Amino acid sequence: MNTIAISGSRRENVGKRDAKSLRYEGNVPAVLYGGKEQIHLSVSRTDLNEAIYTPEANFVNITVDGTSYNAIIKDTQFHPLTDLLIHVDFLQLVDDKEVLMEIPVKLTGTSPGVKMGGKLVQKLRKLRVKALPKNMPQVVEVSISKLEVGNLFRVRDLQATDYVITNTPEDTIVSVGMSRALKQAEQAAKSGK
Repeated sequence: MNTIAISGSRRENVGKRDAKSLRYEGNVPAVLYGGKEQIHLSVSRTDLNEAIYTPEANFVNITVDGTSYNAIIKDTQFHPLTDLLIHVDFLQLVDDKEVLMEIPVKLTGTSPGVKMGGKLVQKLRKLRVKALPKNMPQVVEVSISKLEVGNLFRVRDLQATDYVITNTPEDTIVSVGMSRALKQAEQAAKSGK
């Protein structure tokens, strides 16, 4: 799993006025929980961009007053009008405690159904994965090399050993449907007989 390094500083005062002045200075109030103690901190908004505005799943290494903590971003809050980041919740990672994350789906291979003119439809772009931090995958790979026209790949079809996927087993990840051109070609072939 990729790790992004961020530095933060402890907040002495926790309140609306203090949070407002932090945001005015370009910082974001944050909280780190899940460890021995809850830590209130502030982080530079620009440092968080790489961790938040990405389609990838990442761990975050936060350095606060010389102490490093491994964590994940659990929740983010944005201003309703300006879309500026106004608060971040970090969940500290513990080696022997499972964590739940949304992991991107990566399609591999070439579908024979798409080669025939079918239309590839990806319904799920991320899956909820529960695992120990050391077993957390960067991506969940789904092979589409056996998908013909009309076939689909469901969550239950995944073979995961070190982690558990918590999505509904019947959820469709990807399918190959019939494209308009393929339907017209089939109808033309039927009417030509």
